[in-house]
Amino acid sequence: MDRSKALAALAALANDSRLSLIRLLVQRGDQGMAAGEIAQALGLSAPRLSFHLSALEQAGLIRSRRAARNVIYSVNATGLGRTISYLLNDCCCDHPEVLAACAHGRQGEAAEVAASGTEKT
Repeated sequence: MDRSKALAALAALANDSRLSLIRLLVQRGDQGMAAGEIAQALGLSAPRLSFHLSALEQAGLIRSRRAARNVIYSVNATGLGRTISYLLNDCCCDHPEVLAACAHGRQGEAAEVAASGTEKT
């Protein structure tokens, strides 16, 4: 991934509604969700949702497809993965502490607690 694409993806993710939208669509997998379902789930008006969907699609983080009269949106796992990879590999140069902090699930939190000596609440 080149720098300009990474910056566009990171800028698109730097918004509470768009980050919530990505989290929602990741959970739905390839099945995705219709725009109306997304708007209802996130409590967004149609124009506001359209704005956020457009930003994420232009950044390559989601994709859309037509299904009858609906537009179905799903996460573009490749685009999201490349963005994360750019941060880890190109920016952080596979720094061991950064990679350790990225450990999946509770393992990462357990390592952080052990390193800091404090418990998370």
